[in-house]
Amino acid sequence: MRTKTLKQTSLFNELDDVVMTISWGEIAEYYFPDKSVTWFYNKLRGVDGNGGKGEFTLGEKIQLRNALFDFSERVRRTAENMIV
Repeated sequence: MRTKTLKQTSLFNELDDVVMTISWGEIAEYYFPDKSVTWFYNKLRGVDGNGGKGEFTLGEKIQLRNALFDFSERVRRTAENMIV
């Protein structure tokens, strides 16, 4: 597990412990169906479509947090049901 630095450049950096394990395109499509996958990846990286700064809003961060909670619960249930 990594240690946090004082300054994070984007939410993507905050997620580096799991970033390569999760299909973020699938998360975007399932939990943010009204947004494009490109929009989602840009937000994760802290940029807008024009290369400027463009982080998630507080509401979008809450939505992403709840999506990760839901996803983790789905993974947990799947693991529990493997051995019945």
